[in-house]
Amino acid sequence: MKFFHALSCATFLTLCAGNISAHAKSKPIPVRVVVVTTFEIGKDTGDTPGEFQNWVEKLPLSREIPAPGTDHDVMRYNPELHVLGIASGEGPEHMASAITALALDPRFDLRHAYFVLAGIGGIDPNFGPVSAAVWAPRVINGGLAHLIDPREIPKSWPDGFTPVQGSTPDEKPRPSLHSGMGDVAYTLDPQLVQWAYGLTKNVALPDSPELSAARARYVGFPAAQKPASVMLGDTISGETFWVGALMNKWAERWVSYWTDGQGTMATTAEEDIAFCQALALQGKAGRVNPKRALILRTASNYDMPPNGESAAELLAAEAHEQGFSGFIPAVNAAYTVGSVVVRNIATNWDRYEKTMPVAQ
Repeated sequence: MKFFHALSCATFLTLCAGNISAHAKSKPIPVRVVVVTTFEIGKDTGDTPGEFQNWVEKLPLSREIPAPGTDHDVMRYNPELHVLGIASGEGPEHMASAITALALDPRFDLRHAYFVLAGIGGIDPNFGPVSAAVWAPRVINGGLAHLIDPREIPKSWPDGFTPVQGSTPDEKPRPSLHSGMGDVAYTLDPQLVQWAYGLTKNVALPDSPELSAARARYVGFPAAQKPASVMLGDTISGETFWVGALMNKWAERWVSYWTDGQGTMATTAEEDIAFCQALALQGKAGRVNPKRALILRTASNYDMPPNGESAAELLAAEAHEQGFSGFIPAVNAAYTVGSVVVRNIATNWDRYEKTMPVAQ
């Protein structure tokens, strides 16, 4: 039996090697744009949509491609536009794994492909309203830090967070953004981000009585009470789903600190730092071009409550994605805005295959 088991394993490995070799020798599937989403609720079509479903149904992404070893098991593809769509799974670990697996997949040549991460997230009510669509110039890592328990924070500190490379909240000189301890921030290609924003800034986002009511609660936050629009603002990325005015104040400070006062805290998300890290590392190997990456976050919820409500009350009301005050509008906005950029790149491939778009 041991001999049979060993023979079976050897045969299996030989078959796997043969399949990989066959894929490597065949002509790669052409990919102009990779649409990256993080989750789907149920099926890819015909039920309540998560981030992936609108792309599958509306772009559309009609062809299924097996994606063994990934959280979602299948990718989707549009053979006319040469657009590939993936649902990475939620959280930075799923995102890093999915992007790495895709970059290593011999079925695809991604050296000229653009990557558009289009997903929902929280929004700072000091920045904008629920269901807004925000292109990110920068991604700041909100999960890499030293942290002192709030009950033991020195009285002179604004919060308990310090750089992982330091011991005070405003460590000077500011540590490096990239070190052996990790990656704290990424700046996406400024021209590409400005081009995407310019292309979509006038896209109309639908309003509703429900959204109007959600905005109206934020008395004293004029930015939160405006109708949704397409905006530019930085995203803070971390695996902990934090809520509340004090955490929001920390996030604003953290973004400002790591961008030398140049950044504007706008949205919160889990996966964005891992998305950038995976592309950067695979870019070193020449498999992708990390400069060809965009991040669009659409606001499904506010990250802090309005005046008069507690953080715990907001968390209880919006603890699950489908309970977010702007869940469906945000899911729809991610496609409405993101698809403008994806279609433009895919249908103008003669211009953008070798030369990246620039803002006019």
